[in-house]
Amino acid sequence: MQYTIFSWNVNGLRAILKKGSLQGAISRFQPDILCLQETKAKKGQAEVDLSEYEEIWNSAERPGYSGTAIFTKIKPLSSFIGFSDEINQSYLWDDDAYGNPLSEGRILTVEYPEFFLVTVYTPNSKQDLSRLGLREQLWDPAFLKYLKNLERSKPVVVCGDFNAAHTEIDLARPRDNEHNAGYTKEERQGIANLIDADFMDTFRTLHPNEQKYTWWTWRARARERNIGWRIDYFFISKSLEKYLMSAEIYDDITGSDHCPISICLDFGKD
Repeated sequence: MQYTIFSWNVNGLRAILKKGSLQGAISRFQPDILCLQETKAKKGQAEVDLSEYEEIWNSAERPGYSGTAIFTKIKPLSSFIGFSDEINQSYLWDDDAYGNPLSEGRILTVEYPEFFLVTVYTPNSKQDLSRLGLREQLWDPAFLKYLKNLERSKPVVVCGDFNAAHTEIDLARPRDNEHNAGYTKEERQGIANLIDADFMDTFRTLHPNEQKYTWWTWRARARERNIGWRIDYFFISKSLEKYLMSAEIYDDITGSDHCPISICLDFGKD
């Protein structure tokens, strides 16, 4: 069995459908599974005509905000939204100035015979770093614990917008951004903790020296000048390494301030 999985922060599903960008990418690549972040819509609000795909949604309670979705040609064994009850009850999830991250549709999990697939839209630390404490003290440790709990049953594939660049090679101007949201030591440590827990950064594993980005600010012609950040990732359990065939970044595909990324897993190799 082979799985081609795409992930894309679309920054508004209705907007990207109107541009035709999502339809074009699906037509070009025909992914088996498509994971979306920042959908900013509830099921039925966006006219998605993908008859080959089963739709699974986790939308934010707040209209027009956040949200994740998975479109899959391969029928999953199960699916569930958000963290597990254990994780929800293990941490103190108070509302902040932006709301409660548990109500923002940020995590969606589907189960296939060989692995769990998790897509995530990690909370942004905000320009003034007002959500950095949430990231460091709650979200990142809770998310890692959630993944490791899943891994007790079977391997895990996790993809999405992690809102952090891990190392200097993952952004165009690391020195200028050392204390800025997306490249603070706390956010980078969150990525390091995933890797230390034996989750492989698939793109960096297969392309150790390649400098490609997945997000560009709308300001100052950043995308045209390729002043970007790699903040969208596929991580996989170490046990899946032998099945990993490819990990790609499609920086030529426009329509969002992020570009899509993909991996291919081939379980027919055994």
